[in-house]
Amino acid sequence: MVKAIVGANWGDEGKGKITDCLARESDIVIRFQGGSNAGHTIINNYGKFALHQLPSGVFYDHTTNIIGNGVAFSVDNFVKEMAHLKANGVNPKVLVSDRAQIVMPYHIAFDCYEEERLSSKSFGSTKSGIAPFYSDKFAKIGFQINELFDDEEGLREKIEGILKVKNSTLVNLYNKEPISVNEIFNKLMEYKAAVEPYVGDAFRFVHDALKEGKTILLEGQLGSLKDTDFGIYPMVTSSNTIAGYGAVGAGIPPYEIKDIITVVKAYSSAVGAGEFVSEIFGEEAVLMRNHGGDGGEYGATTGRPRRMGWLDLVATRFGCEVQGATEVAFTVLDALGYLDEIPVCVAYELDGKQIDYFPPTTQLKRCKPVLKVMKGWRCDISGITEYDKLPKECRDYVEFAEQQIGVPITMVSNGPKRENLIHRK
Repeated sequence: MVKAIVGANWGDEGKGKITDCLARESDIVIRFQGGSNAGHTIINNYGKFALHQLPSGVFYDHTTNIIGNGVAFSVDNFVKEMAHLKANGVNPKVLVSDRAQIVMPYHIAFDCYEEERLSSKSFGSTKSGIAPFYSDKFAKIGFQINELFDDEEGLREKIEGILKVKNSTLVNLYNKEPISVNEIFNKLMEYKAAVEPYVGDAFRFVHDALKEGKTILLEGQLGSLKDTDFGIYPMVTSSNTIAGYGAVGAGIPPYEIKDIITVVKAYSSAVGAGEFVSEIFGEEAVLMRNHGGDGGEYGATTGRPRRMGWLDLVATRFGCEVQGATEVAFTVLDALGYLDEIPVCVAYELDGKQIDYFPPTTQLKRCKPVLKVMKGWRCDISGITEYDKLPKECRDYVEFAEQQIGVPITMVSNGPKRENLIHRK
């Protein structure tokens, strides 16, 4: 049985917590795309963690956690994350696909230089090297991990060819110093030593697990609206964030994905530039940011304050359709308990006409939110464990969202901890 856990919106929906909870009953958790450019915050009996690359099943002894071939694999961050987990008493089973490609130091450098060059027109990158990494991957000048364990002379020749292009760009576009072949080769040999205990044939491992009837979770990063094809292009990430890509990024047949749990936040938040129709500003945004999540709405990777907005049901419905959602996990509902009234975006106004669909970015720029105001519940719901015990106004909010999205809300998260999760029948 394969389930995918993905985001409906701009990311930061709470996928890490849902994966952490469902991993309890899973054999394998696979991270299938993205890199260290976003984090999944998890709070459990070990403490509070922000995982950037490692799958969110690392806290269970029985779970094998795989970094799939679709991931932009930062060895430096992998080493740091593993060390942090072990220092806190966590010793996860980790398998890194030998087909995964490596984020190189120059990818990060180019990411920073390009944002500097673009200045006010920048993409709001986390400067983790993601766009340059995927550019190289599809230009066929990336480094798969298996290459580190083969022909060293051939590896040197490949580095030399790549640096002819990279150094030309560094010197002539960015006015930076060139990189030497030895510098890159030595760094790759460091990476080889660091990852050797974890690297293996993840494809064969997963296919054997499928034959044995194992339970597998596919964990996505970011959300539908940051997808390269279906998101708010060009202010998107550089990988496909949708569940369908899980088949590619994890190396499994697409027909094996039986359940797509799409995570929706009870309000909206986003990090980085791009269209955000239901965004709010000023004191209203500050209040929501400070009430949101555990310790407020700040990026798990960058620490940047997130942009805030009301629940956008137009974008969410589209995000769930893109994912092929079979069920929805509705998260951070407890954060709205301070409000007397809660506006919800139910439609857009585009050029004087009301629409109920999510248009491409060129039209999205001209959209304004059409809001419906719902009654708040004005209390702390974090200790409630049964759906029927939630205040009526709270249930009304959930059920209205469900009706608008068109997908069953099967889980409601009402706090940051594992136990703050209500299962709806």
